[in-house]
Amino acid sequence: MFRLQGSKVLAVDMTGDAVKAKNGSMVAYDGQMAFKKLSGGGEGVRGMVTRRITGEQMTVMEVRGQGTCWFADRASEINLVSLQGDKLYVESSNLLATDGGLRTGTSFTGMRGASQGNGLFTTTVEGHGQAAIMSDGPAVVLRVSPQFPLSVDPGAYVAHQGNLRQSFQSGVTFRTFMGEGGGEAFQIRFEGDGLVYVQPSERNTVAGDV
Repeated sequence: MFRLQGSKVLAVDMTGDAVKAKNGSMVAYDGQMAFKKLSGGGEGVRGMVTRRITGEQMTVMEVRGQGTCWFADRASEINLVSLQGDKLYVESSNLLATDGGLRTGTSFTGMRGASQGNGLFTTTVEGHGQAAIMSDGPAVVLRVSPQFPLSVDPGAYVAHQGNLRQSFQSGVTFRTFMGEGGGEAFQIRFEGDGLVYVQPSERNTVAGDV
């Protein structure tokens, strides 16, 4: 159902089913399509409460019909993630589209979200199907194993999946070595078994500095 045309355009072939995508990301379609605006940032009461607490305005649209839709967002690189009943954690600004059958929600991320100004929660996607996530530049997928934990700059973090534990290390940040650090900084540390997606360009936030 999901396929890439180049690295920056997602094509979704539909036969009466639905896809959920970032509002305004559709660039073309053929066939017969129906569109509906959805509230983003998670489904149900918890999603509503989360959006009120964090102020996140993740607007999502549902597209249903027969034909093909093409999606893109600010020439971002697109990566396809297949879910087999597992859960994907992804920053809301990096989520482009999901199969209509996948469930979206929210997960408390603690200090990292607060320090970035992105709220205290991150978006979760779970079930069986495909999701399309975006990155500023080609994403790198890094394996985490019990023998090899991984530390990530919070501004470069995009998403992760698998059986991973997430913690925050204060003190030295990657920027400190370049003389750009200010205040107390931290890294995100992942331990366990899974995958972490990082981008080669940091978000325009305060990144690792608190």
